Amino acid sequence: MKPRVVASLNDDTGMRCVDILEFGGGFGFVECRRDPEDGHGWRRLSEPLGGFASPEAARIAAADHTGWSTP
Repeated sequence: MKPRVVASLNDDTGMRCVDILEFGGGFGFVECRRDPEDGHGWRRLSEPLGGFASPEAARIAAADHTGWSTP
C-alpha cells in the first residue's frame, strides 16, 4: 500500500520539509528538500522511516532525526 501524506511540515527556510505518512498499520516520516533553481520540486533525502503508533509520535521522531523543530 502506498503511504498517504497526513501532514507536511516546513522548516523556517521553506527549503526542507518533513512529510508525516500513514502506512497500512502505522505512521512514519520522510525528510525532503527543494532547490529553487531545479524545477523538479521536492526530493526525498532518504527512504521513509516508519513504525510509529501515531502521527504525533512520528512528528517527534522526525524532529529528533532532522535536528530542526517541526511545528
